[in-house]
Formats: sequence, C-alpha cells, structure tokens
Amino acid sequence: MEAIYLSFILMLAIFLGFELIAKVPSTLHTPLMSGSNAISGITVVGAISAANSGSPDLAVWLGTGAVALATINVVGGYMVTDRMLAMFKKKG
Repeated sequence: MEAIYLSFILMLAIFLGFELIAKVPSTLHTPLMSGSNAISGITVVGAISAANSGSPDLAVWLGTGAVALATINVVGGYMVTDRMLAMFKKKG
C-alpha cells in the first residue's frame, strides 16, 4: 500500500513540475534557476542525513548517490546562473 502511495506522489510531482516549468516565461528563468539552486541545497542536506542514518548498506549507498547528484545539480545550476547574469553586465 505504501508503494502505491509513494508512486502517486511521484507521478503528481512529475506532472506538477512539468506544468509549472512549461508555463514560465523566458524572462523569469534566471530567478527561478537561483530558487531551484536553493532547493537543491536543501536536498544536499537531506541526502547527507540519509547517508549518515546508520541504516542498512542500501540506504547509505542511495544517500551517497543522492549527495553526489544533488551537488552536481547545485554546482551546475550556479554556473549556468552566473553565465546568464554575466550577459547583463556592461562590457568595459
């Protein structure tokens, strides 16, 4: 029963995320990128606690993988945001 509940939440999150992102105008992508980087930072903290939970080996491996992927997402997001903001700076 719990697997059905979690699958429903996952499908709802995928649908909602797709609908929200598809309707964002291009002028708002830079601020949204910064906001999503902050959320990914929270994901890194949660993944670190999952990796350090002292649970069985599978939880530690999944938590470690989550830390790696969330860190890549944060670093890549900040690099893209910095590059986009550099387009608005005056050339001097």
